[in-house]
Amino acid sequence: MIKERRTLIRKRRCGRSAAPARTGPLRRRLALALTAAAAAAALAGCSGDTGKAGRSPAPAAPARKPNIIFVLTDDLSWNLVAHMPQVQKMQQDGTTFDNFFMADSLCCTSRATIFTGRYPHNTRVRTNFPPLGGYKVFEQNGGEQNSFGPALQKGGYHTAFLGKYMNGYEPNDRQGGTKPYVPPGWNEWYAAGNGYPEYDYNLNENGRLVSYGHKPEDYLTDVLANKSADFVQRAAGSGKPFFMEIATFAPHGPLVPAPKYAGKFPHLRAPRSPSFNEKDVRDKPTWLRKHPKLGKRVIANIDNTFRMRVRMVQSVNDMIGRIRGELTALGIDRETYVVFGSDNGFHLGEHRLAAGKMTAFDTDIRVPFVFTGPGIGPGRHVPQFAQNTDLAPTLLGLAGLPAPAGADGRSLVPFLQGRVPPDWRQAALIEHVKPAFSAQDPDRQDSLPGAPTTYNAIRTQNALYVEYADGEREYYDLTRDPNEMDNTAGRLPEPRRRYLSDLLHAYVNCAGQGCVNAGRSG
Repeated sequence: MIKERRTLIRKRRCGRSAAPARTGPLRRRLALALTAAAAAAALAGCSGDTGKAGRSPAPAAPARKPNIIFVLTDDLSWNLVAHMPQVQKMQQDGTTFDNFFMADSLCCTSRATIFTGRYPHNTRVRTNFPPLGGYKVFEQNGGEQNSFGPALQKGGYHTAFLGKYMNGYEPNDRQGGTKPYVPPGWNEWYAAGNGYPEYDYNLNENGRLVSYGHKPEDYLTDVLANKSADFVQRAAGSGKPFFMEIATFAPHGPLVPAPKYAGKFPHLRAPRSPSFNEKDVRDKPTWLRKHPKLGKRVIANIDNTFRMRVRMVQSVNDMIGRIRGELTALGIDRETYVVFGSDNGFHLGEHRLAAGKMTAFDTDIRVPFVFTGPGIGPGRHVPQFAQNTDLAPTLLGLAGLPAPAGADGRSLVPFLQGRVPPDWRQAALIEHVKPAFSAQDPDRQDSLPGAPTTYNAIRTQNALYVEYADGEREYYDLTRDPNEMDNTAGRLPEPRRRYLSDLLHAYVNCAGQGCVNAGRSG
């Protein structure tokens, strides 16, 4: 089967004399520029030329842009990676960013930042629903035009989006037209609205509303995997580079695993870090001090929640393996980047918090991000700080395109080349506006009393500093307290406090290059 697929793709390529060869050694693998010798060999393979004397060498093929596949999960925390062998294989094959932070650990705000490269205070998407957030706010503030989709499409890419778009997006929204609306920048569009239950949902499939039911084959993550594989197979022979984002709803609640994984891992427990069911929270801000110690029943629910999350990500794991296997079968794995990550983290028992996100703790803001592809060395780890503001500049950078206008982040491509920019940021901004309660909000538990109030925070290599809108403060010395258990804000020397507060103020008021400069001073 693999041989047949490679032969088919080779025939498709050879049948298009104007299309550049897509196989062969790479001169600069990250730039994907074929050498003249490699191009001649590739063309000879199509024409039957074996390079015998007396024959003119084939002309060099033009440089071809790489393909890019971006897998974005929902609420996937670092402690789930241990149960995802395909992600671990990506780590072995590529580069892992060990300190990748979300500017706000909330679905819609994070995705708006990912699409545009702008902090939430610049996207103006601060919550999941209006008036302070959601799809309509993103759209009204030019988010769709400023996202990486239109830029990639204009740059010659065949683009596809699959899965979860933005909170508040409805697949049957017609935006005044006669057909379901497809946002600008996407050649192919397969997006859901409420896909959290994994069954009984609608997809906007290229302007056509398609309903899915409750059969095993309707399981949404598997449907996205099937559509992803189909897209790769079709796009591989198109003669154009392609970009595909697959945004799963998994492992976000209500925690519905695929039937084949429903009974797996029966004895698995949630990890017990030192902060799990924290003994003393008297030093914490008011919203957290109110939490009692977790009882046996709550802990049992936490363990069950963790099992269900592990079960859900098995389908994501399968999807990654299938996509990468498809790339290999088609012979395009060495010219395709695969990026895996999450929109935010998730706490589950830490600091007496049962289940959720939106805090400034590392459980919520630090997420896995792994890159594989041409020119990326195997088994590499990057300790420097990256943020979701960097994703749009990076995805465009991999495509050889400039960063989006107004982006607050920077391209991570130098790190993928094994280089460290000398002026890279030394701090990460986290900002959060407590959302108003909405029964339609899938994260409504984090808008209730006992959830974090509005805050801004700075995360440096050795500290976390948080300023709440009500005047409360947190400070954790991560060198001696990596689990963020001892809030020493009340003992923080005034010069240190003033420095961090000034840095935070510079960040929350920055835009574009100003954000880059603020990060350097961390």
